[in-house]
Amino acid sequence: MDFVGIGVLLIGIAFVILAIFLSRTLNRLSSVLKGVDQTVEKLPSQLDEVMKETGQLIHNSNDTLADVNEKIAALSPLFYIIGDIGESSRKLSSSLMDATSSVKKDTEEGRETAERSDLSGLYGALALGYYFTQKRKTLKEMAQDINNK
Repeated sequence: MDFVGIGVLLIGIAFVILAIFLSRTLNRLSSVLKGVDQTVEKLPSQLDEVMKETGQLIHNSNDTLADVNEKIAALSPLFYIIGDIGESSRKLSSSLMDATSSVKKDTEEGRETAERSDLSGLYGALALGYYFTQKRKTLKEMAQDINNK
């Protein structure tokens, strides 16, 4: 055998080894492609299920949103009433504040007048006398109520 024959024999052996390696690789690739094929075959049915559930989810969301809108519409008058009550109480408290300021001013003017005229003792005595007469009157009414029962 000469060198050319040995070289051809080595090329042939390398080609057989390469063919075996390629056949095993292609066989594995074939099994992978079979798995992909099975997955792709199942995909339309899975997508149909997902689409059905998505449709149900959208329908349920629409129902829930409609229900929330109805409940908000039912509560809207209540919020308007509460707003009106708040506005009324603000106006009332503003009026009371104005009245209180007026009474305070009148009281300060009365105190100044009493201090200038030195009548504070007299006003105090009159106020104390008025308080005692009102208290006595209340006690008499309570006593009569108890006796009548």
